Amino acid sequence: MSISEANNMSGSVSEFILLGFPCRRDIQILLFVMFSLIYLLTLLGNTSIICVVWSSRKLHTPMYILLANFSFLEICYVSSDVPKMLANIISQTKSISYAGCLLQFYFFFSMCAAEGYFLSAMSFDRFLAICRPLHYPTVMTHHLCARLVVFCWAGGFLSILMPAVLMSRVPFCGPNIIDHFFCDLGPLLALSCAPVPKTTLTCATISSLIIFVTFLYILGSYTLVLRAVLRVPAGSGRNKAFSICASHFLVVSLFYGSVMVMYVSPGSRTHPGTEKFVTLFYCMATPFFNPLIYSLRNKDMKDALKKVLGASSKEILKNIEK
Repeated sequence: MSISEANNMSGSVSEFILLGFPCRRDIQILLFVMFSLIYLLTLLGNTSIICVVWSSRKLHTPMYILLANFSFLEICYVSSDVPKMLANIISQTKSISYAGCLLQFYFFFSMCAAEGYFLSAMSFDRFLAICRPLHYPTVMTHHLCARLVVFCWAGGFLSILMPAVLMSRVPFCGPNIIDHFFCDLGPLLALSCAPVPKTTLTCATISSLIIFVTFLYILGSYTLVLRAVLRVPAGSGRNKAFSICASHFLVVSLFYGSVMVMYVSPGSRTHPGTEKFVTLFYCMATPFFNPLIYSLRNKDMKDALKKVLGASSKEILKNIEK
């Protein structure tokens, strides 16, 4: 189905057209190659963190268990929209079914909410480790860590359940062209046949609560952590604590800085180009940079990664010799 035909559709919408990045064919091919490379590197980087944490007994601690789950979340997060975006870049139809669009909306924003919860759990872990070091082993047990992991995953999916149900009741009768590369909240609401103020208000309220409650909690935790770190005499212990917390807060800043721009007021009119750029940043750039931030700024991760890579290299050499 061509875009001009889709524009003239009337009645109930059975599919949407994702415009993505309308530009010359050679530029689209360049974008496809660039985004594919970023996507593959993101998968590789986050999978490496999971494998390193899994293989190194030294990293079987709550902080790294949370980090491994966070990396798996990033893989799910980036895979909820990027493969479809890549397929649409080289496709002529650029279509997505109505059900597929709603499912993409639900899974993408569930991952987004779960990311906020995991960042909060990781800040809680660092707060206990640095501000309450004597209580840390008895409070942050593996049992509590497992409960936090379950809460973050379940909380992400349950938080977006109501917005997803409300979006499934929004009337779409044409046009069905979404000037975006995935089924985002604002562009979908803009295509509604009739005003849906209750849906818009509910989505804005839930997104604002998730964003601001988790962000303020994280900000408060790291403020207390920073105060505690600055009281520690200068030395390796202080430098290590500051390095770990700085890497965590850098990830928080990348994620929340872009998300706040987009979803505090989803019904507001934003320039499509700006929407795409900001969305592209937090749905591709943050999962891409996270492994680099955590591995390059963390000595334990770097040492464990070297051991894993060294063992893998020896294994490959042995197989070649055979």
